[in-house]
Amino acid sequence: MNSKVIAGSKCAAETADPADVIPWLDRHTPFPSVERALRYPNGLLAAGADLSVERLLTAYRTGIFPWYSEGEPLLWWSPDPRMVLFTEDFKLSRSLAKSIRNRGYEVRTDTAFARVLEGCAGPRREQPGTWLGPQMRAAYQELHALGFAHSFETWHEGTLVGGLYGMAIGRMFYGESMFSRATDASKVALAALVGELRSRGFPLVDCQMNTGHLASLGAREIKRSDFLRAVTALVNYNEPPGPWHLTGRTTGRLDEAKCHD
Repeated sequence: MNSKVIAGSKCAAETADPADVIPWLDRHTPFPSVERALRYPNGLLAAGADLSVERLLTAYRTGIFPWYSEGEPLLWWSPDPRMVLFTEDFKLSRSLAKSIRNRGYEVRTDTAFARVLEGCAGPRREQPGTWLGPQMRAAYQELHALGFAHSFETWHEGTLVGGLYGMAIGRMFYGESMFSRATDASKVALAALVGELRSRGFPLVDCQMNTGHLASLGAREIKRSDFLRAVTALVNYNEPPGPWHLTGRTTGRLDEAKCHD
């Protein structure tokens, strides 16, 4: 769920034209089995198809996600192992707890989804471009309008200073990206997300790829087969899509998180 490495540059360094080694999907072609995903680069499954609501919901429900650079082929991934965050394993550091208490941040949800997308798509020092181009943003905007995609936003004195967005299907949450313009702003949004997910009975967040940042917050890798087993059960909960509003229990549940130095 952290900022993503640009897929196109990754593939260019590790493999030939993706169409030469993975299936090319047209609009009506179903996804291949995730067992056919490449080991190198890890999880590359297919190219092509589109970013329609139906295609994206099918992808997430089966452990697949889109990830590509604007202007390059649409690529689909299902890595093994898979980085996940069990909500009960979230590590709330003492410094982050202090930021939550003392920095005057306010967390809102689903009030500025487009602006969170823009923040996540912005330039970063470690990346020359963005994977979150106009087509991807338009697709997630549509999913947000339908109640599947959600934003958690960190505000300070009326200014959006950080946040994250992701997908909720059943009781499974798929983290997509986050951004920060102030100290701990994205982490505060993540802490609020975890608290809200606990209140709603969501046990798991898909973080997709392994990063040290996510690991420091309690995320860990599990086998893809274990991930898919959990997803299959969680997406079938009858949780109607729609806008989210923070519950009164969210802040209290943050206090229950494991606190680490």
